[in-house]
Amino acid sequence: MTNNDIFKKLRVAHKLRDTDIIKILELVDFRITKSELSAFFRREEHPNYVECGDQILRNFLNALIIHLRGPMPKKGETLEKPLSEKGKTKKLDNK
Repeated sequence: MTNNDIFKKLRVAHKLRDTDIIKILELVDFRITKSELSAFFRREEHPNYVECGDQILRNFLNALIIHLRGPMPKKGETLEKPLSEKGKTKKLDNK
């Protein structure tokens, strides 16, 4: 399985559009154009196909974590996690 395949499957699984992916990548200060991004999702036989490098996939995965979970708190700060749907919170130490 190639990086392109992984990228495609993550895009489909999270129902992301190109503009969503561009915004997510900006969370880790990684800039990419829509045309550069679409080249990763083409078929290998297509003349404009580009292989997705490790750096791009790594940055996307790190940005996706931030997008889904939020930024990681600084060391020593507490993280509030909901206990139930009623809005009660529980403080957890981030160590």
